[in-house]
Amino acid sequence: MDIKELNSVSPLRVFEESINGGLGKGNLGVIVSRHGVGKTACLVHLATDKLFKGESVIHVSFSGNVEHVINWYKEVFKEIAELSSLDDATLVYNSILANRVVMNFSQDQVPVKKVLQSLESLINQGSFKADAVLFDGYKLTTADEDDILEIKEFAKKMNLEVWFSVSPQRPDVVYDEYGVPNTILKYYDLIDVLVALRYDEKIDKVVMTVVRSHHENVPKPMKVNLDPRTMLISK
Repeated sequence: MDIKELNSVSPLRVFEESINGGLGKGNLGVIVSRHGVGKTACLVHLATDKLFKGESVIHVSFSGNVEHVINWYKEVFKEIAELSSLDDATLVYNSILANRVVMNFSQDQVPVKKVLQSLESLINQGSFKADAVLFDGYKLTTADEDDILEIKEFAKKMNLEVWFSVSPQRPDVVYDEYGVPNTILKYYDLIDVLVALRYDEKIDKVVMTVVRSHHENVPKPMKVNLDPRTMLISK
């Protein structure tokens, strides 16, 4: 299978359809779940799909372990390449690396303003014309609302999609039936797309639910799941 065919049959086309055609530039998307359900893998699959389409991605890790993130990209690419029998897989992988930058910040030590300044410098002065920025492991549920507003304004200014992977930080969090914590509700007006992940042991899949899609708050299944064995989004 060549890259063009891979893009056309990717389950990410179904993912995009489920959120009314995709997140869109200038918008904020959030993938939320309990710890250890697969948010980073999901985020990396989204990013890898963009790389396959020739787009450029900045992956901002707040976990303090860049190697861990880079290994996720290697594993996700390997799974996709093997499942689809991708032609010239090594060549493809080496070619898409030029369109990906991985950065690392400490949310507790580096203010959002500094993070966004670094991103803007990379894009404008470093001539890295990013299409999407991924905030991996960002503590959104304990962040200042002004910080999220600043990130949203940055997304619009720079014409970027911004995706977050979010796990609750407090032990007293209450989850709804889809896996959405009550601590995220105060940010609803700033979130354009909210996807919740919840492991269902009956089907041995991580169920993905669109909870919010471009100001519509009507939860619905995404028609794709996260496979706990491959950690890929699958039909």
